[in-house]
Amino acid sequence: MRKFITFTAALAISAAATAQTTNDGIKLYNYHNYVSAEKVLTPLSVKDALANYYLGLSYLEGGNISKAKYQFEKYPEDAANISGTARVAFAQKDAAKGMQIAQGLAAKAKKKDYMPWVYAADALTYSEDADYQQAVNWYKSALAANPNDAHVHLGLADAYRKVMGGGGEAMNNYEWIVDKDPKNSLVFSRIGDLWYDARNYNSALEFYNKAKDADATNPLPYRSLSLAFQRSGKYDVALTNIKEYIKLSDNTVADQISYAGILYQAKSYCDAARLANDLMTQQVPDDKKAELVGILGFSQAECGDSIEAAKNIRKYFSIQKPKNILPATYIEYGKLWLKLNNVDSASYYYNKGIAADTAANKTDIYRQIAEAYRTRKEYCSAGDWYANLVKSNPNTQALDYFWGTVMYYYCKDWKKSLKFAEDFETKYTDQVSATYWHARVQSAIDSEATTGMAAPSFEKWLDKLGPDVAKPEKKADVVRAYQYLLFYNYNAKNKDKQKMYMDKLRAVDPNDGLIKQIEEMEKGGGTPKKSGATTKPATTPKKK
Repeated sequence: MRKFITFTAALAISAAATAQTTNDGIKLYNYHNYVSAEKVLTPLSVKDALANYYLGLSYLEGGNISKAKYQFEKYPEDAANISGTARVAFAQKDAAKGMQIAQGLAAKAKKKDYMPWVYAADALTYSEDADYQQAVNWYKSALAANPNDAHVHLGLADAYRKVMGGGGEAMNNYEWIVDKDPKNSLVFSRIGDLWYDARNYNSALEFYNKAKDADATNPLPYRSLSLAFQRSGKYDVALTNIKEYIKLSDNTVADQISYAGILYQAKSYCDAARLANDLMTQQVPDDKKAELVGILGFSQAECGDSIEAAKNIRKYFSIQKPKNILPATYIEYGKLWLKLNNVDSASYYYNKGIAADTAANKTDIYRQIAEAYRTRKEYCSAGDWYANLVKSNPNTQALDYFWGTVMYYYCKDWKKSLKFAEDFETKYTDQVSATYWHARVQSAIDSEATTGMAAPSFEKWLDKLGPDVAKPEKKADVVRAYQYLLFYNYNAKNKDKQKMYMDKLRAVDPNDGLIKQIEEMEKGGGTPKKSGATTKPATTPKKK
């Protein structure tokens, strides 16, 4: 999160009303409400160098670098505005020039006039690619002159957060401020961020709540909470907090884009698509255009508008920097192509997603792809991806072995299905479904029930079921097992077992056709048909 500077501890403004108004503008700036800050500070900037400085900063944070530069140059001798020109140079990616301006400013500092050190340090602390250790040194020089300046302590804390191993000193300086000012909502927000970065989420939540209690108009804790819950995958809670942030913020296009993104992640796809589509007609910041197009396209894909989705996602890939495209994005695009029945394009983007994913464990991404193919009834492809999954992670969940077995079974690749079933039963001996599907694959291979290949597995499965064999939901599977065992023992001329399984089958289904066929055969009425096992799924199977 971009860091912000806080209220200057000692503002020398002549008129009390003007001081309050300037402070209001600074507060709006600190709370990220740059548009509102501009409105407050613009009339004051004519005569007030500090108001002019924060007005320039508001332009800078709003992305208008040229306007910020013009604003700072109105007060060429003022330390704060000179600092602003250094920040402009950094924003223009001219770090050498920015550092040169900051050093020149710091050289003007004296013990009795330490603010040039402070503003020079601010220019580094709140810019990218700057020398943050130098900022720390200048803040320390200022504190030596005045150890009680809250502005300096805050800047020093923010600078320490950018220095490796500086978290402890950052916390010390933040705590110094809230000890003196228990209602400093801005600093409570900063402490919350520091705890969050340290992955101490309970403490982060505590200080975000303190920030909200200290100032009900502060939108920052809600934004931080939204981002935190978003990162942790708790999108519904993230959505609740982004809504509160929107109420208190300037509600800019950038804010709305963040809102649309969380709507998508919270699976409010159609709402996200509508909002993103509306935002496309507005003036979108350059650095947000690709993100917005992506949100629109992927939301449309989930909302059912596949044709428009394909068009917008294609545009997203053409304008987004490759380094910013996440592996999951390629996977989602692959799902869209699968939905459009373009298996080749789906496979292409799935493989791009896999290649881009640097994670050692690709279990989740393999599973997503496998499930996408399974949903589209592309059973052989689904089986291949479940095979990739268990190959990369043999200790994956039993359900992955189950689906791998079933998918290859439905695409009639008996060899692969049998291997999956064997691994499934070996790996998860407590899973009754593993034994059942092992038997079922074997019965498909021995469809004439001549070798008895599936007999031991079906008998083992029935033993495992025990009393559950009588449950209505097990009837179809139990009938299948009894049919195979009856047919095999008839072929093998095992009369005792033939009678046993005929009786068992009759008890479950008195009108079973195989019983009648065998009875007719024994009377000389013909040859029985196959055992009745099917390889074509009528519905998605449930885990047994």
